[in-house]
Amino acid sequence: MKYDMYKYERELGKRGYEFICGVDESGRGPLAGPLFVAAVILPLGKKYKYINDSKLLNEKKRKLAYEEVVTNALSISVSVATVDEIDKYNIYQSTKMKMIDSIKTLEIKPDFVLIDAMNIEEIQNKLSLIKGDRRSISIAAASVVAKVKRDEYMLQLDEKYPMYNFQKNKGYPTKQHKMLLKQFGPCNEHRKSFKPVKDLLLK
Repeated sequence: MKYDMYKYERELGKRGYEFICGVDESGRGPLAGPLFVAAVILPLGKKYKYINDSKLLNEKKRKLAYEEVVTNALSISVSVATVDEIDKYNIYQSTKMKMIDSIKTLEIKPDFVLIDAMNIEEIQNKLSLIKGDRRSISIAAASVVAKVKRDEYMLQLDEKYPMYNFQKNKGYPTKQHKMLLKQFGPCNEHRKSFKPVKDLLLK
């Protein structure tokens, strides 16, 4: 299904909201590496060539979309939940905490927030959208920033721990990653509270 990605921003703009923030994360599902959350405020009334849900973009187009976001955004904020934080608070609470953090650390205070599939009671004027990264240009922009930043981190991690092939799997539970995890055991960047890692540690 094809969505009008400018619909919510257009309608909110008509209601007098000027600084509309999109919020999304990258890295809820992986067994290794941190969670990245981005908040982005784009100027209203502008159309974009590359910005889309980061999962629908290949690496080349994602980089072009990232450049488009960085060039045009009024404000961008990125918050990171470390592996230790994820293990301490769980992935849901970590996501929520870092979403709040990313919104609050924007240089421009948003007057409305569009969030990808997460209800954050602490934020006043907001709307949670299922598949928000395909339905809102602001959330899509945040998804691109979070994904690009996390991928950059995982490439650095690959240099430190080449045995897990983070360059390719980005820490996600692929068949190969799980096989390498069994072969080499978990490293400091593996999430000890996630079942495949937890099971190995219990052994």
